[in-house]
Amino acid sequence: MDDTPQTLIAAVRYFADPAVCDDYMRRIKWPGCVIVCPACGAKGDRIGEIASRRKLQCRDCKKQFSTKVGTIFEDSPLPLGHWFVAVWSIANCKNGISSHELGRALGVTQKTAWFMTHRIRKALELTEPGDDAEKFSGPAEADATYVGGAAANMHKHNREKKIKGRGAIGKAIVHGVLQRAESDDEISQVRAAVVGSDDGNRLLPEVRRNVRYGAQVF
Repeated sequence: MDDTPQTLIAAVRYFADPAVCDDYMRRIKWPGCVIVCPACGAKGDRIGEIASRRKLQCRDCKKQFSTKVGTIFEDSPLPLGHWFVAVWSIANCKNGISSHELGRALGVTQKTAWFMTHRIRKALELTEPGDDAEKFSGPAEADATYVGGAAANMHKHNREKKIKGRGAIGKAIVHGVLQRAESDDEISQVRAAVVGSDDGNRLLPEVRRNVRYGAQVF
C-alpha cells in the first residue's frame, strides 16, 4: 500500500491509531472490505458494527467477532498495532530485529517481544515442497554458509574442544535456495536446511528438491 510506513519509528506512529489498524486489517482480510461472518458465512450488510468495543456482529447468527479472528493474533491480548509493527519489522529490517529492540519500540517486555517474533516467524514458514507445482520456478539462487558460535565468545576449554583450525571447521553448514522476486509486487522466498557437507553430491539434491527441472539457478 502506498501509505505503508518506511521506517520503524514511522511504523510505530502509523499503527498507533486503533482505527487505522482495523481498517488496515479489513483491507487485508476481506477483499473489497466485504466482511464475512466466520460462523455462518453471512456477509455485507448482514454484518453490523459495535463501535464502542471495536467488534463486529452478524445479524443472522448473532455471533460477535473481531478482525483478529482466524489469524495468529486471535488469542492475543496485545493490540493489532503492536502486531503490525512486529510483522513490518521482521519483513523489512534486512539485518533482522532482536526481541530487545522490538520490545523497546513497542513498550513491552523482552519476553513478550520474543513471543511475538517467534509466532510471526512460525507463520511465515514455508512447508516442505511436494509435487513439482510447489517448487521454485526460477530464477533462483543457491548458496551455503557456515554457522557457529564466535570463538571469542567461548570459554577457553570449550574453544579448544570445538575449534580445530580456522574457517568453517566445527561449524554447521546451512544450504539455502532463494526464489527471486521478479517485480516489486512479489516477495522473494527462501528455503534453508542444515546439510552434512558442502560438496556437489550433497548440495545438488537440495537444489533439485526445491527448484523445478529446467529453471535457471545461480
